[in-house]
Amino acid sequence: QVRFVESGGGLVQPGGSLKLSCKASGLLLRHFTMAWFREAQGKERELVARISVAGDATTYTDSVKGRFTISRDNDKNMVWLQMTNLQPEDTAVYYCNDALQSWNWGQGTQVTVRS
Repeated sequence: QVRFVESGGGLVQPGGSLKLSCKASGLLLRHFTMAWFREAQGKERELVARISVAGDATTYTDSVKGRFTISRDNDKNMVWLQMTNLQPEDTAVYYCNDALQSWNWGQGTQVTVRS
């Protein structure tokens, strides 16, 4: 059974940083383009960042470009999202999945940005 466990969220002030982790089980991430998604209250889930299988190509939604960095370690079967200069509009539950959203969603990790 495929399972994603996201962690690293929390409450931070605007301008702060967090690093999210995604650990996968039941699935070898090395075969998949992976992504981070977020779902803010009352809004649809959106793709935030995507990373190629080898980790040599990344894409980001415009609102996080220059602030967020996605990375992966296929040997550890993990994906990360480094978030800097966080803003209140980044408040959401963050999830990882492959870029095609092929698998069941994990619990996600809550990121709250407020003064």
